[in-house]
Amino acid sequence: MRNKNKIITGIILIAALAALFFFFKSKAPATNGEIITEVTPTSGTVESIISSTGTVLPQNRLQVKPPVNGRIEEVLVKEGERVVVGQKLAMMSSTERAALLDAARGKGEETFKYWQEVYKAIPLVSPINAEVIVAKTQAGQTVTTSEAVVVLSDTLIVRAEVDETDIGKIKLAQDAIIILDAYPDDKIKAKVDHIYYESQTVNNVTIYEVDLLPEALPEFFRSGMNATVNFIEESKNNSLLIPLEAVTREKGEAFVSLKQANGSEPLKQKITTGLSDDKNTEVLSGLSANDTVIVKSKKYTLPVADSTSSPLMPFRRRQQQKK
Repeated sequence: MRNKNKIITGIILIAALAALFFFFKSKAPATNGEIITEVTPTSGTVESIISSTGTVLPQNRLQVKPPVNGRIEEVLVKEGERVVVGQKLAMMSSTERAALLDAARGKGEETFKYWQEVYKAIPLVSPINAEVIVAKTQAGQTVTTSEAVVVLSDTLIVRAEVDETDIGKIKLAQDAIIILDAYPDDKIKAKVDHIYYESQTVNNVTIYEVDLLPEALPEFFRSGMNATVNFIEESKNNSLLIPLEAVTREKGEAFVSLKQANGSEPLKQKITTGLSDDKNTEVLSGLSANDTVIVKSKKYTLPVADSTSSPLMPFRRRQQQKK
């Protein structure tokens, strides 16, 4: 009886394996064909850019610290608020004043108010026109002369890290585009404000820091945000443009496949190219706006199983065995 069950199980297993084999065999390997499209040159703007990463930082970060040790009596500003020179940011008591007021409070309200007026609180004032970026100190908190009660920033900038191979292409007042990771759809125009002379090493790469000043500071700018910075090395308007994939290069020369009016085989046309971006390249000579260019691109197909190997073997292993 057991032998009979083993035979039946074996027959079922063989049938399942055969079904899998014929299933995979029926899927013939797909060939990578070509997608052929026809395009005409267009007129537009092309820019040569240098990309880097950056961080939003205060241009001048100023910490307002107390002149003496003591206690904060009142904080008069909040984060995000604009302040002007001479504006009071907080009021504090020296250690001696705080002790005197605490003792006077126990003797009644009248005595307390008297010493409040006689022994004035110390105001902490803003030395610049700025924005409050840190104001976390609470009333009643004890502070020392080494602690910042309020932190100010006159304006926010983006500090980019530029590779040493590209720093020679960066100039003062050069145009750039800032794209924040948090707001990828907003392109912020900026200009190079400062190029640092001292290099730094980041992940074994020598970089130079470059400060960029936005032309108009967006409300959503926050210190610490990460950004992509595209420095515009060169820009041209009304250029004759074709897709990058339309151009083939041989021995340092550029060619395109030009469609013939009589329907004959496309003509291999030599062209002179100019600036290129991530999509298009500029054509300086060899084409006109009325020409039609043949663009050939590879058709991507998903890999299929190999019918010459076992259908139960993982695809990755079969590929390695075929090499």
